[in-house]
Amino acid sequence: MIEIVSTMETTIWTFSLNVPFATWAAIYDSEDVAKMHEAVGIKSIFRGISKDDPSKICAIQQAPIGVAQKIFEDNKEMIRSSGHVIESTVISAYSDH
Repeated sequence: MIEIVSTMETTIWTFSLNVPFATWAAIYDSEDVAKMHEAVGIKSIFRGISKDDPSKICAIQQAPIGVAQKIFEDNKEMIRSSGHVIESTVISAYSDH
């Protein structure tokens, strides 16, 4: 039997914003961020706003194990400048095994 080991993980980020969602989303969806994500293998699956609180966000990404969290750690000041309240971030990572 061949064992298949997943090298990908799905990361669910929840956090608060200190700017309107549209402002943050314009940055997250920008060509520069898309190029940065593509260069390291991050695929954005979903980003959306809480139905109950417009300052709360959920973003879901798939990437090689550890990559999304490393990009977050290495770019906190740039991420903060988008309106993302860093201290509110909750990260949950999942794999298929």
